[in-house]
Amino acid sequence: MVPSPGATVQDDPVALAEIELCGELIIAASTADEERLSFARIDEVLEVDRCPAH
Repeated sequence: MVPSPGATVQDDPVALAEIELCGELIIAASTADEERLSFARIDEVLEVDRCPAH
């Protein structure tokens, strides 16, 4: 899909949400004591709950 001329990221709520989530991960990573964020910490930052597949 090609954006319309003059379209900005402010016109795309999905892009804005992705940018916000990336920012939250960057903040979490920059304040973490460990070298890498664990999957559990990433889930916590992104506010997701991993459920086993049925």
